[in-house]
Amino acid sequence: MGDEDFSLFREAVADAQPVRDPGRVQSDRPKPKPIPIHSQRDEDQALLDALNAPDGLSDAMEIGDAERFLRVGLPHKILRDLQRGRWAVQNVIDLHGLRVEEARKTVVLFLTQSRRQGMRCVQLIHGKGYGSPTGEPVLRNRVRSWLMQRDEVLAFSDAPLGAGGSGAVVILLKAS
Repeated sequence: MGDEDFSLFREAVADAQPVRDPGRVQSDRPKPKPIPIHSQRDEDQALLDALNAPDGLSDAMEIGDAERFLRVGLPHKILRDLQRGRWAVQNVIDLHGLRVEEARKTVVLFLTQSRRQGMRCVQLIHGKGYGSPTGEPVLRNRVRSWLMQRDEVLAFSDAPLGAGGSGAVVILLKAS
């Protein structure tokens, strides 16, 4: 800046007054985390794709009569605590009356929403099959097969006897 520029600047700000302290308190609170719009859109699209995809191997997977499941590498204490009802169930959905395809979509949506809401332990009620035409459980094995294929499912077990027993499954989800 030359001498001429400096004197012009001084002339321009000659009448300026210092700003008085407004008496406001500065907040030390951290700014809220930004909402990852693109990630949210990607998750929503993945959910739609999963809901609209054909069943493929999901029903063909043979798991027998699995009462419990634990991801490889996790301590067995997690499963034991889940079976004994030590995890507080934070959300429950009842699949009674749903057809297989409706139930599959409902399970995917329920797990996704529960995890998004920060829930770790949820329960699915699928019934024991007493109301089915054959008297056999229609959803029990399919639900368990679907759960084993979901990455967010860490473990599941039959619900404790007072909470549905073999007609329901308690699920431990990954932290979001």
